[in-house]
Amino acid sequence: MTPNAHAPATILIIDDHPLLRRGVTQLLELEDDLALAGETGEPEDGIRLAGELDPDLILLDLNMPGMDGIETLKRLRQNGFAGRIVMFTVSDHEEDVVAALRAGADGYLLKDMDPDDMVRQLHQAALGRMVISESLTALLAEALRSQRSQPATPDIHSLTQREREILRELAAGLSNKLIARQLDITEGTVKVHVKHLLKKLNLRSRVEAAVWAVQEGVDN
Repeated sequence: MTPNAHAPATILIIDDHPLLRRGVTQLLELEDDLALAGETGEPEDGIRLAGELDPDLILLDLNMPGMDGIETLKRLRQNGFAGRIVMFTVSDHEEDVVAALRAGADGYLLKDMDPDDMVRQLHQAALGRMVISESLTALLAEALRSQRSQPATPDIHSLTQREREILRELAAGLSNKLIARQLDITEGTVKVHVKHLLKKLNLRSRVEAAVWAVQEGVDN
């Protein structure tokens, strides 16, 4: 489902803390363009609800008993859920952030963030943009630098002009759908270009490419 100008973006909350779910629900009730699709404390139930409700965005806790957030995230993607999935957690550990983004998360927000800031980030996520708590961007960049102590350093000159244009849009946090609209090409074409540029840059995910591009000041 894609949010539009006439309908609010729908959000499914999967988190095992009832008070947290209630708090987020109350925040959403104050927003005209965000709406609660459903909420649950059980990962399996969340996977089922995602299929039934097809929300625009899922707010997913990382640490839950039984099935953790990463496994839940992988299951959601394996089941074909194409909406936005944003991790919402207390963990600011580098390995958790990197693991979530590599597993297909579209964002990573910390639970101690200011409510107004959280709502702003949810608006951005619903629009198709990547969202990451500001305190984590430096950590992510450092993680990429340390992982790149191997040969094969990314080389912007290996990219075609079109791939550079797409990399620039990735750095701005745009989804494939928004990049396709921006460049007036199909979403399938964008996916092919993203795959090629990741291979050329020796990077494993679009988020790594976005962070690298921002750090390197990549432009056309």
